[in-house]
Amino acid sequence: MIYKYNKKYVSLAQNLRKNMTREEKRLWYDFLKKLPITVNRQKNIGNYIVDFFIAKNRIVIEIDGQGHGFEENIQKDKNRDEDFDNLGITVLRYTNEDINRRFNSVCQDILLHLGINENNIKF
Repeated sequence: MIYKYNKKYVSLAQNLRKNMTREEKRLWYDFLKKLPITVNRQKNIGNYIVDFFIAKNRIVIEIDGQGHGFEENIQKDKNRDEDFDNLGITVLRYTNEDINRRFNSVCQDILLHLGINENNIKF
C-alpha cells in the first residue's frame, strides 16, 4: 500500500537519514539492514517522518530520546500513534536506553512482530 506524504518534509527526511542518532544507527546497521525484508529509514508518511517503516508488515519503529518523556511530547506521540493506527499501521516504540541496554530484547521483539524466526537472523 502506498501512503500519502507531505512533500514539504522530503528534504527533512533526507537530512535525517544522513544524520541519524547513535541509537538509530545501531538499530539500522546492526539489525534492521540485515533483515530479509525492506525497511525504510526516516520515511515520510502523512505529516510525519518515522524513524523506520516496514511497509510489508505495516510497522513503524520509533526510537524515543529523552524529549519524549515530557508531558507535551507524550501527548503528541499518543496522537501520532492514533493517526497511524487509523491507517492500519502498528507503532513499536523503544527508548534510547532500550537500544543501549537491551538491544537483543528489542531485536527479538521486532522479529516477533514481523513473524520472523530469530534463529534465521544474527544480531
